[in-house]
Amino acid sequence: MKRVLRPTSTTRALFFVVSDLFLSLMTLYMSYELRFNFHIDPKFLGSFWLTFATLAGLKIGFFFLFRVYFIVWRFFGFSEAKNIIKAHLLAYLGFTVIYLLFQEYFTPFPRSVIIIDLFLSLITIGALRISKRMIIENSAQKDIKPTLIIGVNTKTASIIRSAIDGEIPYYPVAIAALHNDKHALNTYISNIRVYGESRLEEVVGQKEIKAAIITGTPNTDELKAIAERLNNMGITEIKQVKILGSQHEKLEDLSIEDLLARHPKDLDIGLISSFVKEKTILITGAGGSIGSEIARQCRNFGAKELILLDNSEYNLYRIGEQIEDAGLKLVSVTDRDALGSVIKNCRPEIVIHAAAYKHVPICEANIEAALFNNIIGTKNVVDLSVAFGADKLVIISTDKAGRPTNIMGATKRVTELYANNVDAKNTEIVAVRFGNVLGSSGSVIPKFKQQIENGGPVTVTHPEITRYFMLIPEACQLVLQAAAIAKGGELFILDMGEPVKIVDLARQMIRLYGKEDEVEIVFSGLRPGEKLYEELLIDESEKKTRYSSIFTTGKTDYPIEKLEKDIEAVLSAEDKVAALKKIVPEFEHRP
Repeated sequence: MKRVLRPTSTTRALFFVVSDLFLSLMTLYMSYELRFNFHIDPKFLGSFWLTFATLAGLKIGFFFLFRVYFIVWRFFGFSEAKNIIKAHLLAYLGFTVIYLLFQEYFTPFPRSVIIIDLFLSLITIGALRISKRMIIENSAQKDIKPTLIIGVNTKTASIIRSAIDGEIPYYPVAIAALHNDKHALNTYISNIRVYGESRLEEVVGQKEIKAAIITGTPNTDELKAIAERLNNMGITEIKQVKILGSQHEKLEDLSIEDLLARHPKDLDIGLISSFVKEKTILITGAGGSIGSEIARQCRNFGAKELILLDNSEYNLYRIGEQIEDAGLKLVSVTDRDALGSVIKNCRPEIVIHAAAYKHVPICEANIEAALFNNIIGTKNVVDLSVAFGADKLVIISTDKAGRPTNIMGATKRVTELYANNVDAKNTEIVAVRFGNVLGSSGSVIPKFKQQIENGGPVTVTHPEITRYFMLIPEACQLVLQAAAIAKGGELFILDMGEPVKIVDLARQMIRLYGKEDEVEIVFSGLRPGEKLYEELLIDESEKKTRYSSIFTTGKTDYPIEKLEKDIEAVLSAEDKVAALKKIVPEFEHRP
């Protein structure tokens, strides 16, 4: 029985045909009653059933022609209503033609009945469809969260339609106009009113709104202000419409990455493309957060061949699944012979060195491994790139190399010095320094997410600690852009915007999860080698490039022969921190 009653296109059409036949019979009889003031002369009923059969047959035929019987209840709208009107007009016009051709079969016939019946039929048959639509909408209002839509644009109407059609678990009850939507104030979209920003608190309270969907494209500052205002009104479930490709839209949670992202306005896509296109590119550390994104960017910008090198089989497998035609090399940069064999065989025009041990506490606990991997690994990449004639070598550095307080930062500063002072011959060598990227492996944001999802507490090392943040794709594009303008010997610094207090970041993430009353923040104390704030610049000698997001610093001279001896001394020294300080005098170790 359930299978028989289950809604299908056939059962839906059959239901409507039967309903329309019944309604047509009722409206035709009512038309006769109205025409004769409810006292019908029996002689006029002689052709009633012929009239009914002709009219009903024409209506059902035109309904099928206009596909009226194949409309899903919840999709019934203005365009479907127009089709019903067209079908009625053609049906009654058709009946008029038939009547004029075959009057003798209908005589006597009160012709005004046709006009009355046209309007009654339109009202009743249309009302049947609209009534079910209203029932669906009313039930949605009861079962689904009342929702505020923010922004007036083409996506607004599609989100409302999706909600009404049951495609998303939200029911829009109000629309908020952003600053550039003032023209839409007090108008209606799908019968939902557009309110000004000044009335948001009033509307949210009156309509008991529990969720919000952002359909516009506010910048990061506007997005922060919107999120904070909604949070203050008790709305923690905030969604944003994301565009996938050129046509597809997706509803996603507003993320902390959305609130922290800074979008450089000076990305030169044409320059990056000309730098990468048709080049053979080798990327070390290609399975890591930065290396894998650079690999994807190089593929997107048309690299001729990608050689992806990593010492982690799993990481290499993951990026290989995404870039199927890339050459995968399971090699450590500390293995000079294996690395040399790869570079000799593939002869890359561009080498991007992203392989490094980056986690400060782990490097503090494993000083020898950090020194060997970060310094000797980079030295191998530099020497072999020069030896086999790479056109350009890009070394990924970090803000922790600026006045370092930990082993990791000090090792990266040594690699910057080596890249700056080595005899590069025909290879242009450049180092690019930037801060934290949002969502990279082991970074604070994934850690906070996990702690919040587990019910807390969220651990912050110090109430005053700050960090710079940038989206991974944007940081990687700026790295490629900096490399494209490099002439060799530069240390570039990316403008990371304003530093963010980590405790404020934690509070914002807790609010986004709607767990302000459940999750607490605990201060655990600074970790070994950690400092309160990172410095992207090592001195005041930075210079602007033609791009506002990219700066360059003056070269720090260090005789290469002496540097190589000092590096050997660090590796063999018992007090490796003291040996590191001889190379990096500004290094103030904070174990």
